[in-house]
Amino acid sequence: MKALPHFALRALPVTAVALLLAGLPLRLTSNSGAMGAALASAQDQMPPDQGQADQGPDPAAVNQAPVQDQPGGQSYTTQAPPPDQAGAADQNPDDANYAEQPTEQADQAPPPLPDYEQPAPPADGYEWTPGYWAWGPAGYYWVPGAWVEPPYMGALWTPGYWGFYGGRYWFYPGHWGLHIGFYGGINYGFGYLGFGYEGGYWNGGRFFYNRVYNNINARVVRNVYNYRANVRVNSYNNVHASNFNSVRPSYRGGQGVQARPQPAEGAAWREPTAPRMTSQVQHAENYGAVRGQYASENHGKPASPAIKGGLAADRNVHPQQRSSGGGKQQR
Repeated sequence: MKALPHFALRALPVTAVALLLAGLPLRLTSNSGAMGAALASAQDQMPPDQGQADQGPDPAAVNQAPVQDQPGGQSYTTQAPPPDQAGAADQNPDDANYAEQPTEQADQAPPPLPDYEQPAPPADGYEWTPGYWAWGPAGYYWVPGAWVEPPYMGALWTPGYWGFYGGRYWFYPGHWGLHIGFYGGINYGFGYLGFGYEGGYWNGGRFFYNRVYNNINARVVRNVYNYRANVRVNSYNNVHASNFNSVRPSYRGGQGVQARPQPAEGAAWREPTAPRMTSQVQHAENYGAVRGQYASENHGKPASPAIKGGLAADRNVHPQQRSSGGGKQQR
């Protein structure tokens, strides 16, 4: 049998993806008008799925907001600490231009991020939101990582993070948007490597999962691809806990991660965004009452580092353009 010509071989992965997209129903609908046009424009930039890891362009590069005339290109490295780490505690630090208003403050550093395994997503369409330390009545407690149904088609989750300023630690909650914003340079794992998101991307109204960074059950989730990101950070395949072998700081500034917002992250913050949903807020509050989640009880190893199943999306959530005065006030 004659071998297929090279151009035919290159067309096979694209054809397979097209057939897959044609046979799967949409679960989420986009907003109409300008937002719908923005979603369509963002998705039109998306490259086809990669058949093998490390081949071709990075599909998840579309998760970063486009930046015009960006000097030197995007940087995946952490840099020098911000110049005003010793600013007054009653003033907003420079993060006010990149993150939601802080909702918590503490006088001690959050513990390092724990090692844990990621549960498989319950179905196509859910996105991973990594676990994090929150501040409660007895100190820091761990909010488990969870798969969350996004509030609207094209929504991507930018995690929250802790930052050190003026001798105190401030928590900036996460948000939903069309592109990944600044999350303090924190390497949460599972595709959140400190800059951008390599765990998946939207394509044609569906979310595709990168099996290099996610624990996928192929009988449940069909929209998948393989791509190992070429980023200059401590990246690793973190589906299994045995892959961790170093302490990972959980906050920016001070003795933690030294990172500055990149141009693409600033551009993402200037786009319409939506704050964390009520289901996510309740999820965090519920675990504040669980003794085994507190660092003082579990020595940095929470009883429930992640939950199975998923959190449902709030209905009628739409991204909104923030005012020029800074981030929107969180619940």
